[in-house]
Amino acid sequence: MENVAANKVSVLRRNDGEKRVKFVKLAEKRTVNAIRAIRVIGKLGNPSAYSYDETDIKKIIAALAKELDELKARMLKKRSKIPVDFKL
Repeated sequence: MENVAANKVSVLRRNDGEKRVKFVKLAEKRTVNAIRAIRVIGKLGNPSAYSYDETDIKKIIAALAKELDELKARMLKKRSKIPVDFKL
């Protein structure tokens, strides 16, 4: 009986380890991709290439801040599903 319990604990620990490895791999890749995407958006700040005003900038920053707040809530288990929607 003790052997069965020990095997279950061993399997759970192994699964936790595999989940951790998977989480780290995906988190690193997705975070790098998100940072790159934000940097690409930042390139829109070139006034010689694009026409925009302060209202446009505020809308973009507000949309990104809203998504960061959603990320924080999801990671802290305060789930809410807000649809993705953005218009200038």
